[in-house]
Amino acid sequence: MAAWAERLAGVRGVLLDISGVLYDSGAGGGAAIAGSVEAVARLKRSPLKVRFCTNESQKSRRELVGLLQRLGFNISEGEVTAPAPATCQILKERGLRPHLLVHDGVRSEFDDIDVSNPNCVVIADAGESFSYKNMNRAFQVLMELENPVLISLGKGRYYKETSGLMLDVGAYMKALEYACGIEAEVVGKPSPEFFKSALQAIGVEAHQAVMIGDDIVGDVGGAQKCGMRALQVRTGKFRPSDEHHPEVKADGYVDNLAEAVDLLLQHMDK
Repeated sequence: MAAWAERLAGVRGVLLDISGVLYDSGAGGGAAIAGSVEAVARLKRSPLKVRFCTNESQKSRRELVGLLQRLGFNISEGEVTAPAPATCQILKERGLRPHLLVHDGVRSEFDDIDVSNPNCVVIADAGESFSYKNMNRAFQVLMELENPVLISLGKGRYYKETSGLMLDVGAYMKALEYACGIEAEVVGKPSPEFFKSALQAIGVEAHQAVMIGDDIVGDVGGAQKCGMRALQVRTGKFRPSDEHHPEVKADGYVDNLAEAVDLLLQHMDK
């Protein structure tokens, strides 16, 4: 008990991953993870600041929030830090016109972006659109550029749906990096800028925040590198080997979000 009190001392804000922590995506919209709907409600009733921080790139932020609301979660669009809107801001600021290798479900996020005569490639979790033809076209666009720019919405290796583990954008990002001899710019976890923007949105310093996620590298490792504490849930993509990861050790491991919230509320003022 004393160990948890020490680990969670001074926490004022909580960043929550969505997929694998709140729900598992899948057919029919997926399913809420047991106890997570009430856990979010309890957290939001507390004095702690809450921000949802996701690498979701198959759905627009609006579609994702609508799905979570239908599953019973108390969540609004303005509470979610997601990579597609952040990427659009970068494209506009830098005058970049992307060739999009993205899922149809997230394409609407780029409606206001000029995609003519592309001078960069944006890659996201394109699912079935990761065909040889589409990957090769992205490769060709990059190779034709004098200064190729590849922007990736996250760099996850895999995630969990209700039907099982699914290959994520990171594997395809690495293929283009290797083929083109370049390094992608990652927008999303574990990028420090992404975590910082989420913290700024709730007005909390890194040392006052805790990240709760299912990805030992993207969620836990990324948050810790920014000066946050991080808990890993044993739901979603969690694997038992994560607790013995050679490089990343979470500040604590919990069975699910409900247990994490129990601990946070118990030690909130200690």
